[in-house]
Amino acid sequence: MTGREFSLYMRARLTHGLGRLLNRRTATAAPAIPLDEVLRGPVSPFSLSRLLAGRENAEREAAVARYLAERSVRFSRHRFASFEGKGENFSVDVGSGGRVLILIAHHDAVPGSPGANDNAAAVGILLSLLDRIEPLVPARWRVRFLFTACEELGYLGARAYVRDIPLGGVAGVLGLELCGIGDAIVLWDADPETAFLRRTAGALERLGLRRDEGYHVVGRIPVFGSDHRAFAMTDIPAYGLSIVPLAQAEALRRFVFKPWRSTLQALVRRPPPFDTYHTSRDALLTLEPPALERVARALEAIIAGLD
Repeated sequence: MTGREFSLYMRARLTHGLGRLLNRRTATAAPAIPLDEVLRGPVSPFSLSRLLAGRENAEREAAVARYLAERSVRFSRHRFASFEGKGENFSVDVGSGGRVLILIAHHDAVPGSPGANDNAAAVGILLSLLDRIEPLVPARWRVRFLFTACEELGYLGARAYVRDIPLGGVAGVLGLELCGIGDAIVLWDADPETAFLRRTAGALERLGLRRDEGYHVVGRIPVFGSDHRAFAMTDIPAYGLSIVPLAQAEALRRFVFKPWRSTLQALVRRPPPFDTYHTSRDALLTLEPPALERVARALEAIIAGLD
């Protein structure tokens, strides 16, 4: 075990322990929508977020696989297990080019949380794109949708994927996290600047979004992380992608860039969308369907802008 793996393992244990402690003291969330009802329902980001929200992690994992199978989507399975935990990643490739863009959404949640914004919304967004992005993918490119397990265990699933799966041709990675509340796209851990980052920001500009208004680009965040960091450790350009309320931009900047103050503040008051993050309040009713649609449109623009 490396020192980094030990650090991630201990942080994950702390997160899970704190989640169990805090969430068992709060009211029980609404029950999950019956899976068959979701499978028969609309193929929209919000509707598909119901596939996972409110379910235990084993059920969430199985629900993603069942959705892909019932839609006759060809997908790959990647099982992993270690002393840290075990799970299964799923991937779908669209296009046939040699250059690869990976879009990630983890399907697990912390104990006691319905996991709607973290991270059922992101899974719903990616699933909704599967049927409609093929015409947007340039001939030289392939888009890989990666649905990872155990992100809440120090992005264990993504680390296992990076360890086990060849990454030749991967030119960029975007990890979707907190994509269900807000009106401003955020690219984070965006340091240093790369050609992939410039291309991504350019696509958002062409969509009509203005920097520091419709979208933000921020550097390395000290405490919060996600699956893209497993890829960044191999020197692949990899960034987080979220959506947040523009009106909360300054409060959020203070919150995420001052980790010790954030830890104390988390026990009392947090700005949206972190006010429900990792809590039993992270329920479907807090999601904003236009936010999910905005992220989906941003991803379509980013895919169409690949060259």
